[in-house]
Amino acid sequence: MKTQAEIVIIGGGIYGAQVAYHLAKNGRKDVVIIEKGEIASGESSHAAGLVTQFATSQAMLKFRMYSVELYSELGLFSHVGSLRVASSKEQLKEMERSVSRAKALGLDCEVISPEEAVKAMPQISKENLFGGIYLPRDGQLDPYTTTTSMAKFAKELGVEIYTNTRVTGIKVSAKGEVQAVVTDKGEIRCEIIINAAGMWAPRIAAMAGLHIPTTPVDHQHIALKAVPGHEFSPETPCLRDPDNLVYMRQEQGGLVIGGYEPKPLPRWIDGTPWEHGSKSFPGDFDQFEMLLEGAIRRLPFLDQAGIITLVRHPGAYTPDCQPLLGPMAGVKGFWMMAGMSLNGYGGAGGMGKLMAEWIIDGEAPMDVYGYRATRFGNYYSDFNYAAERTVESVKYYYRLKFPHDEHEHARPYRVSPVHYRLMENGAVFGEKFGWERVNYFDPGNEWRRMGEDQRQWGWTKPPFFERMRQEHIATRERVTLYDLTSFGKIEVKGKGTLPLLQRLTSSNIDKPIGSAIYTQFLNSRGGIESDLTVTRLGEEYFWVITGSGFIANDLARIQMHVDEKDGEVSIRDITQEHGCLALWGPKSRDVLRKVTGDDISNEGHPYLMTKPIIINGVKVLAQRVSYAGELGWELYIPNNRATMVWDMLIEAGREFGMELGGYKVLDPLRLEKGFKYFTTDITPSETPYEAGLGFCVDLNKGDFIGREALMKQKAEGVKRKLCTLVLSDGDDFTQIYGGEAIYHEGKVLTRVRSGGYGFTVKKNILYAYLPTELAVKGNRFTIDLIEGRREAEVTASVLYDPKGEKLRV
Repeated sequence: MKTQAEIVIIGGGIYGAQVAYHLAKNGRKDVVIIEKGEIASGESSHAAGLVTQFATSQAMLKFRMYSVELYSELGLFSHVGSLRVASSKEQLKEMERSVSRAKALGLDCEVISPEEAVKAMPQISKENLFGGIYLPRDGQLDPYTTTTSMAKFAKELGVEIYTNTRVTGIKVSAKGEVQAVVTDKGEIRCEIIINAAGMWAPRIAAMAGLHIPTTPVDHQHIALKAVPGHEFSPETPCLRDPDNLVYMRQEQGGLVIGGYEPKPLPRWIDGTPWEHGSKSFPGDFDQFEMLLEGAIRRLPFLDQAGIITLVRHPGAYTPDCQPLLGPMAGVKGFWMMAGMSLNGYGGAGGMGKLMAEWIIDGEAPMDVYGYRATRFGNYYSDFNYAAERTVESVKYYYRLKFPHDEHEHARPYRVSPVHYRLMENGAVFGEKFGWERVNYFDPGNEWRRMGEDQRQWGWTKPPFFERMRQEHIATRERVTLYDLTSFGKIEVKGKGTLPLLQRLTSSNIDKPIGSAIYTQFLNSRGGIESDLTVTRLGEEYFWVITGSGFIANDLARIQMHVDEKDGEVSIRDITQEHGCLALWGPKSRDVLRKVTGDDISNEGHPYLMTKPIIINGVKVLAQRVSYAGELGWELYIPNNRATMVWDMLIEAGREFGMELGGYKVLDPLRLEKGFKYFTTDITPSETPYEAGLGFCVDLNKGDFIGREALMKQKAEGVKRKLCTLVLSDGDDFTQIYGGEAIYHEGKVLTRVRSGGYGFTVKKNILYAYLPTELAVKGNRFTIDLIEGRREAEVTASVLYDPKGEKLRV
């Protein structure tokens, strides 16, 4: 065994083989794969082998399209095509919506009629068949052959592979850098470790002092004999029927059928035994019965098929069923490539290529924000919580989940200090990153938690629409109190803090104490990696305020960019130590004056200023910002005094007609104001100049990540820009979910980023990036909405209070 290598990959499944192959193909020859069994002896040995290009995520679509072409070039793929069918009207709508999104991302696909679906696969029943998607370039492969072949190709390029070798430890230097991988056959010193250990990835990560939340969940598939007279030819397309919860492919004239039942079973939630390899467990026919019934509904003659075998095996899934990719904070040189069970062979080629390029170039070549290995942080360190959330996500892999539906499992997990006050006022709770958050209030009725609510109204106007209007109008005309406790809060202090934050942000953070600076973290391409507020509370003391679901990634980004040359830095997640109450609206100063004697006048406490105020003896950090675009404050309060402050604000607000507001109304409020939402309107693929956030950029403050790219773009001029559009035909509410295709002159041009109904301007508003030559006020485009195609026209970027005067009064 070698004693030294540049890169050690732990795990010899399809992902380990793919990243090794792509590293070697890109010139990195000093690479080792360590596998505790044989190649393809873990999860890879149990895959069904269906591969589709279809996806509604830009990154996943690119991964899958690349994988299909790679396998095809290497002679490992059979292009039999794939057929996805809708067995309900609701699924057909979701299919139409998904096709619109996929087309906007670059996939050539259409919804086909039931007749066309039967033509693509004559064996299927026409019963409850509402339409489908047929992709001729899709197909199937042999998992074992594919994995061993990729390992062979990597070996031919110079990669060394050690099988039947178990990793027993990881050595980390005093500075927190990868030093070596320890195995039962010796030690390999290295600079980079890639954890592609599948179900064992959490145990490998723990050796380096890191936590990742993946849970093995049992999955079953059945092999059926061919039914005489109904044999499937080798050219039979793969079939997916989400309503019936099944997928299937032909094998020797019969079928291999798998699926995703409503009650998946977790296994080994606190760690997979090392001894487990490729062996499967006895099948559970009772559990699989509903899947088999679903398959028979679509292919009735299967009730005559003999069973060859029912295989049951676990696979590792993350709480959101998305992969874990990239470097980890805390151990430099430790990379993750795990949690892949739902992405399988379709994602493997593209992700292997991405990881290789990311490691070599030091930056992800595309937007993979939602797949970053750091996104869970320590918020899922409770094994039971992680398992419950994972099981629910697996359940919804095929089961239709509407956009307004909420998680139902593992609730409540984290609650605001004013949670009981919210309940008393008829709160209807949603969930974000484990937090119970109010979606809207239903005064006079009992509080409740939203779940699969949208099944009740489907793809039509939500029943809380009028309540949103009330909360919206109250915010615009009077004052509304919001609980925003779930906001992420990071305390950064010490001599090295200012240099660190200056390096990370596009704005100049070296402002007077009390300044609240709206800014972005960028990547080297100038793309937006975080959208947040940095507040200076002292010479060497700052708070970073970010969104509820972004806290773990932002915290990790700060940690990974610490440079000891700057001086000492203390970084602490203080999210759960402080409540946050937002008081927004033209009457907010009147309400706040009744509970504090401190100067909160416009002169004494101007816009984007943060200062402590005293409310009944409690020091409250009052930050004058407003996501609603109105006069207002975010009040950061020690948890043990938050209810007292809430009660005082409620009492003070009575004479001003104060309302309570939830998260649902924030979208229409911010859309009217031209405020962007990170991960939809602004992502790592867009720069501040393209997004209309050039006012945040200070090119003269000194060097920062992305500065060179922004200077180049500013000199050359942007080629696209984020525009505000409104539907042209009528002012009645129309459902806009985001991602829909936008057409120009009959061709797909771009996609909707986000949209909603503005109650003040009485318009359906949407955001989209348009080429600069088309981003002209009055230009019209066709939008592929769920209610049908509609015309939209470019309008002013900000529809409400364009000069921002109401924020600064």
